[in-house]
Amino acid sequence: MDGYNHISFRKEWKITTNSAYMLGECHALVHALTDIPLQPEYRQRLLIVSLRKGAQATTAIEGNTLSEEEIEKLQEGWSLPPSKEYLQTEVNNILEAFNTLLREIITEDKVSIVTPDLIKGFHYMIGKDLGEHFDAIPGRFRDDRRHVGTYLAPEHKDVPELIEKLCVWLGKEFHYSDGQDFATAVIQAIVTHVYIEWIHPFGDGNGRTGRLFEFYILLRAGLPSIVSHILSNFYNLTRPEYYRQLDRARKKKDLTEFIQYALQGFRDGLKENLNIIQESQFSVFWQHYIYETFADLKYTKKGAFKRKRALMLQIPIGGMFTVDELLEISSDVAKKYATFGRPTILRDLKELQELNLLRKVGRNYSANTKILKAMMPDKKS
Repeated sequence: MDGYNHISFRKEWKITTNSAYMLGECHALVHALTDIPLQPEYRQRLLIVSLRKGAQATTAIEGNTLSEEEIEKLQEGWSLPPSKEYLQTEVNNILEAFNTLLREIITEDKVSIVTPDLIKGFHYMIGKDLGEHFDAIPGRFRDDRRHVGTYLAPEHKDVPELIEKLCVWLGKEFHYSDGQDFATAVIQAIVTHVYIEWIHPFGDGNGRTGRLFEFYILLRAGLPSIVSHILSNFYNLTRPEYYRQLDRARKKKDLTEFIQYALQGFRDGLKENLNIIQESQFSVFWQHYIYETFADLKYTKKGAFKRKRALMLQIPIGGMFTVDELLEISSDVAKKYATFGRPTILRDLKELQELNLLRKVGRNYSANTKILKAMMPDKKS
């Protein structure tokens, strides 16, 4: 099969010093994410958001215009107007594929090496029920030659052999059956995605199939499900660069730069999600601390006790607020102070300061979370 020099089934990449460092960072971040104790309902909310972002991103790259808000409605059981029905089906197929793989890997402990049948099966999942809006038969290799922009994909008659060679090579190169470390799995996920793009085995849906394999291989390697959307989201947010890197790797017959590009997005996405989860956990600890502080108080007026506690619980972490802004911080707070004059909230704010829950800077007030941070162990450098 001459003319496909970029599809070499050889290790046409180097792990640069920077890439090796990022792989180490990613592994550490995954461990940190895995070790964070999360309440089941919060973990489930994070998973729903993750799958939504992943479905929106991987379909948006291909031109699907549904927003995250619209996809959220789909997850809640809504139906979109007939004019958007095929867009809904595209997204629902991805969501269903994600959930199927999550169930098989996490619940049933059912994993597989990459095979031609698995590739066809993934393609079927993303293309089913799309009819004329999907320029391929779901689960079947194409039977014609295809252009993708300026790229002329391999002859259709060569596709079965190329896919067979890909699957054999992936097994030899990445040694999944013999035990695979996390860094190797990450590289395999990226390389598998790119090779499916290059071979272009289907008339339509190749990008979604390749990105679904990234999801699958990373999940199989232990990536927490709540951050399963990261790479698809990164590719979508940097779409012009994504296509430029794919084309550049093909022309140079070298995946070094594409791997480094993908790792940057993977690492940054893991960091961002870890920060979000840590901030949420800190918010929970802070609320518990407020409850514990008030539980130790002796009070004679139950209404005043509840009013001050409710006010403190409603003040967002990290913000600075005037008295007037605090009075409008929520409908619950506004209602509680509606029948009192300004001296009442000023007195309450002073008492919250005396409890070290609130700090005042000039005319502004903020939650004194420093007192809680001071009780926490220092992070190791």
